[in-house]
Amino acid sequence: MRTIVFAALTALAPALAAPAIAAEKAVQIAPPTQDMAASGPQTIVLAGGCFWGVQAVFQHTKGVTRAVSGYAGGTRETANYNLVSSGSTSHAEAVAVTFDPAVIPAGKILQIYFSVAHDPTQVNRQGPDSGTQYRSEIFPQTEEQRALAIRYIAELNAAKAFPRKIATEVAATGTAFYPAEAYHQDYATLHPMQPYIVFNDRPKVANLKAMFADNYREMPVLVGAKAAAN
Repeated sequence: MRTIVFAALTALAPALAAPAIAAEKAVQIAPPTQDMAASGPQTIVLAGGCFWGVQAVFQHTKGVTRAVSGYAGGTRETANYNLVSSGSTSHAEAVAVTFDPAVIPAGKILQIYFSVAHDPTQVNRQGPDSGTQYRSEIFPQTEEQRALAIRYIAELNAAKAFPRKIATEVAATGTAFYPAEAYHQDYATLHPMQPYIVFNDRPKVANLKAMFADNYREMPVLVGAKAAAN
């Protein structure tokens, strides 16, 4: 699906040069009423549509030490882009976000995820991409993360923070994550003018900067040495 969208957008590239063009609409929401106490590095896996944009958002988030695109929800044998893109696996495109809770707590990570990284009310799609591989799902790596996610979703639904009920699923704790192919890592940084990135992903980073100025950093934390050199 993304290949088709990219081809359609290529002809519009000059008109899409401004990052002000919005994809999913950012929504101002409150943080969780209670966060989790944690020390030392934490990793949580977040799925919210195409992993290019989700990765870019968290690479620009202070306190995130690593954000890796990959797959979660299926088996190791089916964790490759061609199979996942077919929609025939149980995988979702996801990002493993490693962060320092002393700088940014898990609740703030989730607040950013729900408000600017994607639209949590869409079912099996995000923006132009459709299929179960683009679903909204949290893959907690600890029981504390899972409890926080479930509680926060209930709070947001009760507050009617979004015009529709949140569709985000919360998986079992410790669901395996498999890194994606190298060419998917740091994709938004390496291809900033690709029409898909301009239209769908750069606005997400711009919204992060506008809505979470205290949590935004201009230089992203990158996965690959090639990207870090650019």
